[in-house]
Amino acid sequence: MAPLHLFIVNKSGGLIHHRPLGPRAPRIGTNEWLRIGSTFHSLHAIAAEASPVRLPGNKNPYGADDGIEKIEAGGIVLCCL
Repeated sequence: MAPLHLFIVNKSGGLIHHRPLGPRAPRIGTNEWLRIGSTFHSLHAIAAEASPVRLPGNKNPYGADDGIEKIEAGGIVLCCL
């Protein structure tokens, strides 16, 4: 499945940039895009804090803060790059 949208979120969870990447990208309002970006950021931060061990291939050499890399659900895939 090819990506349909690009989200760039800052460290505090605010949506900096959003761009649809194809004609199949759904069209919804600005508030919904802000909500999606901040919700994914919050889930990523909670998962990073809840992880008690350092995972193999961890990007951060100082701790276990990998967070969420991918969420797959019915019809949607969210990836953290």
